[in-house]
Amino acid sequence: MVRIDFERVFEALSSPHMVVDRQLRYVAVNAAYERVTMRTREEMIGRHLFDLFPNEGESGRRLRSSFERVFATGEMDSLPYISYDIQRPEEQGGGMEQRYWSAVHTPLGDGEGNVAYVVQNTVDVTELVRLRQAAHLPFRFGEIKLLERAQEAERQHSALLEEAEDFRRLFQQAPGFIAVLSGPEHIFTFANDAYLRLIGGRAVLGKKVRDALPEVEGQGFFEMLDRVLATGQPTGGEAVRLFLQRAAGEEPRETFVDFSYDPIRDGAGQVTGIFVQGMDRTEAVKTQRRQRLLLDELNHRVKNTLATVQSIASQTMRSARDLESARADLEARIVALSKAHDLLSAQQWANTELTTLVRQELSVHDRDRVRVDGPWLLLDPKTSIALALVTHELSTNAAKYGALSSANGKVSVNWRLSERQPRDLQLVWTERDGPPVEAPRRRGFGSRMIERVVSGELGGTYEAEFSPQGFACRINIPLNA
Repeated sequence: MVRIDFERVFEALSSPHMVVDRQLRYVAVNAAYERVTMRTREEMIGRHLFDLFPNEGESGRRLRSSFERVFATGEMDSLPYISYDIQRPEEQGGGMEQRYWSAVHTPLGDGEGNVAYVVQNTVDVTELVRLRQAAHLPFRFGEIKLLERAQEAERQHSALLEEAEDFRRLFQQAPGFIAVLSGPEHIFTFANDAYLRLIGGRAVLGKKVRDALPEVEGQGFFEMLDRVLATGQPTGGEAVRLFLQRAAGEEPRETFVDFSYDPIRDGAGQVTGIFVQGMDRTEAVKTQRRQRLLLDELNHRVKNTLATVQSIASQTMRSARDLESARADLEARIVALSKAHDLLSAQQWANTELTTLVRQELSVHDRDRVRVDGPWLLLDPKTSIALALVTHELSTNAAKYGALSSANGKVSVNWRLSERQPRDLQLVWTERDGPPVEAPRRRGFGSRMIERVVSGELGGTYEAEFSPQGFACRINIPLNA
C-alpha cells in the first residue's frame, strides 16, 4: 500500500491554503499562502487571523460570518468575490494594498463528529479586477467574463445569505424551542435561544445529542430520535415528563414539554436529520397540579366546615334558653368561624400566626383589659380553625359571666412551647378581678365544644379551674397532631 505524505501534498499545492481552529488561530499555512499574504508561517502560526489581517469593515464581517457558519453547520461555505486589503511588509514599502479574493471554507472534523478546524482555499483575483478596470471594451477578455460571472454569483450569494439570515433570526427568536440534529448520531447544527434556555445555556452546537445532554439517557428520547431517523415517521407528545439539567452545576429536575420530532429529507428523499420543536410546559403543568390540589383541598374543607356548622347549630339549639338567645349564640359562633376562614384565606390557606388569631377574637374588648403574650407561632389550617372556635367560646363566656362582664375585670392569654420533642403548645387562659365564679351545675354547649375540639380534633387536653380569683383553663396541644 502506498502511503501518502499529506503534509507534503498540502505544502506543494499551488493554490493558497491555510487552516484555522475554532478560535480563528492559524494552525497551518502552505507556501502559496505565504506568498500571497506576504507573511511567513512563523509570523502566522498560533496568531489570530484578524490580529494579523484586521478589517473592521463589511469585508471583515463577511469573512468572519463565513467561518462562523462553517463551525455552526458543519457545511462548506464560499465567498466567490470579496475585497480584502492586506498590510505590505516594511521592506516592500509598508502601507495597505487593495486585494480581491475568492475563498472556499471547508470544515475539518476532530474524529468525534465535531468541527474542530476550517480549511481555507484562497484565490487572488486582484489582477483580473485590474484588467476589468483597465479595459475600454466590456467582455474583451475571457478572464473579465469570468470575473463578472464571479461578481454576479457573489451578488446572488449575498442575497441568499441575507434571506437565510432573516429566516435564521426568525427561528432564533421564536418563543418555542427549536433545534436541528444532523446524521445518525444526531449532531446539533442549530439551537435557538428558547432551546438554549431550556437546557441551561449549554454550548451544544457541533456535539452529539447524547454527549450534549447526558442526563436524558434512559428516558426514551434518544430512542425516539433513532426511530424517526430510521423510519422517517414523525413523533412527539404533550406535557411529556423528563428530567433535565436547567442550570449549570445543578441536579436534573422535573420538566414538562410539548414536542415533535420531524424528519429532514434531502433532494433524494433520504432522511438526513431531525427538526426538533416544542414548548416548555413546566410551569403550566405545575400550575394545573396546584389547582387540582387546591380544588381537592377546598372540597375537603367545605365538607368539614359544613359539618362544623351543622354541629354548632344542633348543639346551640339544644342548649339554648329561648329562640332569641339561640339565634344570637349561633350567629356569633358562625362569625367566629368566618373570621378564622378570613385569616386563612389571606394566607392562601397555608398557615396563620397564633398572636393574630387570638387578638382578632378579643379585638371587640378594651385593649387595656386584654393581655396576649407568647412566642411567634404558625398554625396549620386545621389547628387554626379549632383554636379560633375555642377562643371565641372562652371570650364569649368571659363577656357573659366572667372577668369581661365587670368594669375592672381582665383576661390574659399566654402560651409557650414545651422543651421536649415533638413539641407541644401549652396555652393558659386566665381571668382576674371579675365577679366571683363557681363551677357550673351542668356543662353547657360551650364547655362541651371546647373539650371536643381540643381532645377530639387536636388530640390534646383541656383543664378548667374555677377559683375565687377567677376562671382559668389550660390547653395542651401536640403540634404534630
